[in-house]
Amino acid sequence: MQYLHDVWVNWFEGEENGYNVCEFHEWRKYDGIEILDQVPVTYVDSRLFQQTENDLTDLPESLLRQIKNATYLRKNQDRIPIEYATIVTDGESALAIDTMGYKIPIRKSRLIPRQERLVFETVKSCKKYQFVLEKETLQKSHHILSLPPEVMVGLTRRERHLKQLLMMVLDQLKQTENTQEIQYWLTEWLPNDYRSIRKLTFSKAWNQLYSALVKSWSPQHEHICKKMVKGQPFFEQLWELEKETSHNHRYKRIL
Repeated sequence: MQYLHDVWVNWFEGEENGYNVCEFHEWRKYDGIEILDQVPVTYVDSRLFQQTENDLTDLPESLLRQIKNATYLRKNQDRIPIEYATIVTDGESALAIDTMGYKIPIRKSRLIPRQERLVFETVKSCKKYQFVLEKETLQKSHHILSLPPEVMVGLTRRERHLKQLLMMVLDQLKQTENTQEIQYWLTEWLPNDYRSIRKLTFSKAWNQLYSALVKSWSPQHEHICKKMVKGQPFFEQLWELEKETSHNHRYKRIL
């Protein structure tokens, strides 16, 4: 196996969508950066890489056997073995993963640019993929709490988080089936359509609001999100947390 050493990782846990595993330029000062003293590089085909990046399904048994106890975490002066961890790459993208002892990639991290380039150099000499997707899996379905990648393209980490918060509020509104409330929020979004909105059923009003808010992101989206979370402690806490941590400090010195 080929190895990389002193690898900086910023673990994102339980993320099934790759867009929530932030690129290096979006890492924040409060993130828990770790250093892997040694980690194997695993060359996989593009389908297996995409599944690993964008899902939480079992990794191939042959891959798990090869990487078992091959990764070490550096902590002070100690080297702590990690049961199943590796850097997977298809030669175009790279991702560090840790199963935390299970068979699925529970923790995922992007790499800093310099080490990502080293990964690509490492697999250039490989003529074949080490691992391929063993069997086809069902196509992943997206929903309001797991948005499709295309509606997240171009958004910053802060914008993605606020958009997901907005979708959580919308999902809660859907459960209440309060027609007047959903009409109110749709009117907030489309004030000039007040008269026609008053005639809409709950279902039509909710679908119209969802269709409008799920597209893109703008100051208007952020404004309505701020208003919709007001008075709801859990959502307000998430809003404040994002507000406090959005001014991040990047790790430029290790570029």
